[in-house]
Amino acid sequence: MRRCFPTSTLDAIEQAITRTEFAHSGEIRFAIEVALDPWEALRGYTPRDRALEVFANLGVWDTAANNGVLIYVLLADHDVEIVADRGYNELVTAAAWAAVCATMRDAFSRGDYRTGAVAGVDSVGALIAPHFPVAPGDRNELPNRPTLL
Repeated sequence: MRRCFPTSTLDAIEQAITRTEFAHSGEIRFAIEVALDPWEALRGYTPRDRALEVFANLGVWDTAANNGVLIYVLLADHDVEIVADRGYNELVTAAAWAAVCATMRDAFSRGDYRTGAVAGVDSVGALIAPHFPVAPGDRNELPNRPTLL
């Protein structure tokens, strides 16, 4: 994990989240995990299942405007999942989130984790901004530092 996401890359992701959150009132979390538990994988537990669990465990669902978004990276499966809270229903299509994931996976496949991660955060911020503009008194509800699982 540290080879793909060294401290400098984690810093860049945190800075990207902070920067994009000045342009909207949404909340972005970024989580990275090496692999699923082998027993869970054998039972059919998918990266999407894990992303939903992480979304809940990190409290991404617990924002005042229901506008949290989790970007979940599962290194072993070369997978990226985005889980968006219900505030995005009818506002952002599944295809738009999937396009962000595809862009990130493409950069990761070239070994460019920093560029892919920052581009993903920027793209998510661009999807959030039209629907959740900066509001007076807006505060940062969730940590911006990526979580290593």
